[in-house]
Amino acid sequence: MAEDQTDTGVVLGFVEGAEPWRLQSPQFPSKVGGKPAWLSQTDLPSDLTCEQCRRPRAFLLQVYAPIAGQDRSFHRTLFIFCCKTPACYSHNDSRSFKVYRSQLHRKNDFYPYEPPPEAETEGDGSGDFVLGSGLKLCRVCGCLGTKTCSRCHHPNYCSKEHQTLDWRAGHKKQCSSNELSNADLDHGFLFPESELVTEPEEQPVQDTEVQTEPPEENAENLEFSLADDDTGASESSVQKDLEDMAMHETVDSKVIERFKQRTSLEPHQVLRYCRNGSPLWVSAEHHPQENEIPHCVCGAKRVFELQVMPQLLNHLKVDAPGASIDWGTLAVYTCAQSCDQGNRYTPEFLWKQDFSADHR
Repeated sequence: MAEDQTDTGVVLGFVEGAEPWRLQSPQFPSKVGGKPAWLSQTDLPSDLTCEQCRRPRAFLLQVYAPIAGQDRSFHRTLFIFCCKTPACYSHNDSRSFKVYRSQLHRKNDFYPYEPPPEAETEGDGSGDFVLGSGLKLCRVCGCLGTKTCSRCHHPNYCSKEHQTLDWRAGHKKQCSSNELSNADLDHGFLFPESELVTEPEEQPVQDTEVQTEPPEENAENLEFSLADDDTGASESSVQKDLEDMAMHETVDSKVIERFKQRTSLEPHQVLRYCRNGSPLWVSAEHHPQENEIPHCVCGAKRVFELQVMPQLLNHLKVDAPGASIDWGTLAVYTCAQSCDQGNRYTPEFLWKQDFSADHR
């Protein structure tokens, strides 16, 4: 670390190309897009349908985040899924997303006790649609596949919609000719796949935090002077509205300025990780209150763990005229105890914050 740099305690994530075998479950990857590299090989999530459009959510990213000194979290991965229907993305609405936590002891039913080899091994191929546990996966999205083709009974699907996608992408020809293949077809559903690589965030020592609250002198400068007259009550109300608007604009500008300043040294960061830390907000609006962050199923409070940055949208190639998949930042809160739920995938909490209207 350079002498004029200081470690902030935040770990930054960046997208980078990688060989496919490195992004499979035995390598415990952090990655964006493609199909999930499931950690636990049993009890996969079964409720990945968007609650608004009722279509299957797509895998967005996963972060391998074991907790040092905690054997029940020796292997630990967070998975984020999102809807691909642009119309489901409304301002500061988190319903398009779903987050799960999976964790395992070092000695578990699925992986060797020792670290995986740094080389491709047989069985790491992305064309496998059955987990080692025997669970069958959807051929389109890689999630739990409980349905199958009624004609050939070969591919599995999570939904009727994905069965239709696969039929149009090539299964119709395969099924009628009995030329069944495990090769991936291009269904146009998955996000582009990349590895998530990390490095500590460093900031110049002389940098100080940009205040998110206006100092007293600024607040005083925002006051308006209105002469006393007979319309005092009415003008007092107008004055208060103007003051509130000016104050809000000042606070919001300071928040977005802090965001830009903090990310300027590493503008390509797509993720920020700091368990028990605080998010880097993009707006003064829509911060979660303590009572808006539900407790874990075990009863423990949830704490901030990571946030997904808007820069990831560039990699996903989802920009489109009109409605599109969009966010300012996605803040993920997880069980403070990282409780042991066996091999199950435990739901966690995500808070979506968008840029204010003035900074979109």
